[in-house]
Amino acid sequence: MLSTMTINQQLISLYTLIHRELVRMFRIFSQVFLPPVISTLLYFLIFGAIIGQRVGSIQGVSYSSFIAPGLILMAVITNAYSNVSSSLFSVRFQKNIEEMLISPMHYSLLLLGFTLGGILRGLIVAILVFLVSICFVDVDLHHLPLALLIVILTAALFSLAGFANGMLARNFDDVALVPTFILTPLTYLGGVFYATDMLSPFWQKLLYVNPIFYMVNALRHAMIGKQEINMSLAMAVICLLLLALIILNLVLLKKGVGLRE
Repeated sequence: MLSTMTINQQLISLYTLIHRELVRMFRIFSQVFLPPVISTLLYFLIFGAIIGQRVGSIQGVSYSSFIAPGLILMAVITNAYSNVSSSLFSVRFQKNIEEMLISPMHYSLLLLGFTLGGILRGLIVAILVFLVSICFVDVDLHHLPLALLIVILTAALFSLAGFANGMLARNFDDVALVPTFILTPLTYLGGVFYATDMLSPFWQKLLYVNPIFYMVNALRHAMIGKQEINMSLAMAVICLLLLALIILNLVLLKKGVGLRE
């Protein structure tokens, strides 16, 4: 077993890594937190105020209220993912990762530290986007603890995905590849701006293989009490993906993939 001193050292290492991520985050505050706020404002002005008037209500709520949970998750997904992938690749590119590798910190704490950094950024962005949302719609949170849990799990999921990308990326283009060609299409096709019954049967079936669809619906249920799929199924999908990414990243870390090259 690890001695008390060793455990304390591990905790100090974890705290230092999380603190580093927070300092890095707030050092470029305007680049990190202003874009999602501005993007959300534009979404509500264009989709909510203009297009929403033509669409009308969906599932008994206004269009702006219907898209609000999805807009929050869009911001969480993008920021959690980019925070970890860019941060990890930067320390790899600058060779700072070598200092972490030769330290007594266990490799699992390396994963935990970067992931917690992504979760914190996702939570902060979620709060900012929520504050913007209440300026346009009356959001009556049906299940606040559940909403927080879904946001945290989603941020953790995409932080882990960003960690894998940060380890496997060979250059900065590889870091931007996944958000551009995978995350963005999945997000826009994840039921953020429309209900399932608005699609043709083919696209409905395709929607059910999109994991983001389950996250959006879970948060929509927690925030406005509307859902299109069973909550147990949605939470199961999220937890299974989390488990798979944790195992994948731990295997990559143990083998030193992308870290000892």
